[in-house]
Amino acid sequence: MVMFYGLLLLLLFPNSAFCQTNGSVKVGTTLSATDDSPPWLSASGDFAFGFHQLGNNKDLFLLSIWYANIPDKTIVWYTKANPPTAPRGSILNLTVDRGLVLTNPQGQELWKSDSVLGDVSHGVMSDEGNFIIENSNSEKLWETFDHPTDTMLPTQTLDRGGVLSSRQTETNFSKGRFQLRLQQDGNLVLNTINLPTDFANRPYYASGTDEGTDSSTAGKQLVFNETGNMYVLRANGGSYILAGGDLVSSRNNYFRAILSFDGVFTQYYHPKSGNGKWTFLKAIPDDICLTMRVEGGAGVCGHNSLCKLKEEQRPSCGCPIGYSLIDPNDDYGSCKADFIQGCEEDELSSKEDLYGVEEIINADWPMSDYAQLKPFEGENCKESCLKDCLCAVAIFRDGTCWKKKLPLSNGRFNNNLNSRAFIKIRKDSFTFPNGTNGHSQAPSNKTKNQDTLIRAGAALLGTSVFVNVVLAAAVCFGFFLIYQKKRKTFSPSQNTPESNLRCFPYKELEEATNGFEEELGRGAFGIVYKGTLQTSSGVVIAVKKLHFVAQETEKEFRNEVNVIGQTHHKNLVRLIGYCDGGQNRLLVYEHLQNGTLANFMFGDLKPSWKQRTGLALDIAKGLLYLHEECSSQIIHCDIKPQNILLDEYNNAKISDFGLAKLLMMNQSQTNTAIRGTKGYVAPEWFRNMPITSKVDVYSFGVVLLEIICCRKSVDMENGEEGREILTDWAYDCFREGSLDVLVDYEADVLDDKKKLETYVRVSMWCIQENPSLRPNMRKVVQMLEGVVEVHAPPCPSPYSITITY
Repeated sequence: MVMFYGLLLLLLFPNSAFCQTNGSVKVGTTLSATDDSPPWLSASGDFAFGFHQLGNNKDLFLLSIWYANIPDKTIVWYTKANPPTAPRGSILNLTVDRGLVLTNPQGQELWKSDSVLGDVSHGVMSDEGNFIIENSNSEKLWETFDHPTDTMLPTQTLDRGGVLSSRQTETNFSKGRFQLRLQQDGNLVLNTINLPTDFANRPYYASGTDEGTDSSTAGKQLVFNETGNMYVLRANGGSYILAGGDLVSSRNNYFRAILSFDGVFTQYYHPKSGNGKWTFLKAIPDDICLTMRVEGGAGVCGHNSLCKLKEEQRPSCGCPIGYSLIDPNDDYGSCKADFIQGCEEDELSSKEDLYGVEEIINADWPMSDYAQLKPFEGENCKESCLKDCLCAVAIFRDGTCWKKKLPLSNGRFNNNLNSRAFIKIRKDSFTFPNGTNGHSQAPSNKTKNQDTLIRAGAALLGTSVFVNVVLAAAVCFGFFLIYQKKRKTFSPSQNTPESNLRCFPYKELEEATNGFEEELGRGAFGIVYKGTLQTSSGVVIAVKKLHFVAQETEKEFRNEVNVIGQTHHKNLVRLIGYCDGGQNRLLVYEHLQNGTLANFMFGDLKPSWKQRTGLALDIAKGLLYLHEECSSQIIHCDIKPQNILLDEYNNAKISDFGLAKLLMMNQSQTNTAIRGTKGYVAPEWFRNMPITSKVDVYSFGVVLLEIICCRKSVDMENGEEGREILTDWAYDCFREGSLDVLVDYEADVLDDKKKLETYVRVSMWCIQENPSLRPNMRKVVQMLEGVVEVHAPPCPSPYSITITY
């Protein structure tokens, strides 16, 4: 009877329960973002994959993996969607052709596992904390271990090019500004990025396992093994130990290593019994407050803040006396002065003793100096800062005085400094309402002007007619001066607040280019001229005169330009300003002195293989930013070597992005009557299909082949039959295993044949006729960096005739 009821329970138990007992998940199985939706459990029950409800918002859920046996959920993986959260009622589905797909209640796609190359049979939530998508032969098609977020688990590795990214705060899972990277040279580094870009600042920690003079000792892989040991595996099989777990039993404890939101890479362990807490084991670096120095950035804490080390080698941040947090909810954010300070503001007061000082021992902001006085005395240092309207803080140490101005950066306490910090604080009423001194805010210029006019009007009522006439004239003259000042303040040549772009008068650009004399290049959007701004520094610029601009309103034109102006990435050409003078529409860019990628690639001398692979990655990262990371998605529509420019260090920067929207549909300088350039145009332009970011992926694939081979995509004058169209010839070479022919037997390329094959495979996936088969640019970057495996591609043009031999 007992056996009968047991069998009956098994028959009645839902399918999801089987998934939770053996870790396997069938295609078609779903998870829902609700309060009672059961997760997918690993076979041991140690890990769960499902929706985690965010405590601060009951209607937001995070698709994640966590430890299932620990009462306080510890998340070890989550999606990198933007934003990473999903609303209540969202559905995750394991599909046969796309892998994991997350949709909101309206059916719109929020996130999916990167392009899964093959048919999905099932998924597995492993006992190691890795969710794996497999085919019918149990071959891995995709896994979370290959797409880490901020955490590594035992058995997980990080190859060259791999990245961990911190979250923004403990509870905000959006991308933070700290990274752990195993660089291509084998060096494991910690660095910050300048959000919203991916521009990497100088590392504040480096393992020293770079190639140097001996490539055999370079780091090959970051390994976190089953026993809790973490080390950099060298190319020669040796290891560089980062943390050891041998002192703690791996049988009885969980291990994890996390790049915390405050930039410390920390290893912890926790009893598997579920009791106890996460215990600190090892942290890198030893003292982040002292080791981090970000040039042009804030450091561990925000600007005007001070960093101090607390337990477990984690930093804490605080504002100095007289300063308070800009965002009271962000303890690691920037601080603002609770008073007004400045040379003009100081002149408005007749008091001689405007400021006092607060002294702090062993505090410093090492990156904010503007003056150094030596030899000097401590009291003289303090007095010098008090009398200097630019000085916010003075640091005195060992007979030297460093004067610093706002904003202060990289602030920290250091007990070994033996220094004195003199922080200048205003004593009079020029403070903000919420300031620490409780004084009222300084009157604005507008208020002072109004008060002046009111007093003048009152005086008119009590004086003679003659005097009234004189005073009336004076008041009118005052109005005239104020009006002129306002006109000057809001002159069209000033920066626009939306994007910090400058609106140039047409005449100024005409003079800067000497009457549009020196032409740099021309294309579908217009002609580019070289110019020099008439400033003290004589900034060299590139001015593009747009033609065939759609006849939208002035507001619409400025809106489109502002979208371009809000982009900030090291692989995009920076837009400085624009001119919207009637029929004259011009864009002003930074000038890049090394010209176009086309001139660099197709000249007499071939660039080195290392240069070419670096350029390809630059372009891919720039496109990734345009497609996924800037505030509004931008589809370029005309990626080609002529639209890639090189700076003084031969870094690639994409130009002309966002301009396709300004071009009239019936105006294009190509033979295809569509946006783009012959040889780089995706097939969907010809087939009345929806135009998505995949058109840029196709064009990038063509450009990638050109970079690999150092030849143009279409070369009808090529002496050998069958090689006129690069994409067709390249696939033939790939299929026949003759990549040495494709690169004309270049020695340095063939020495790196693995990367050559990877890059060719990536290009073949990018130029697939079917847009759904093309990877997105994030996947492209990961494949180029070697983060994910690149499977053999199918024929890019299955419906076209391919030349064979």
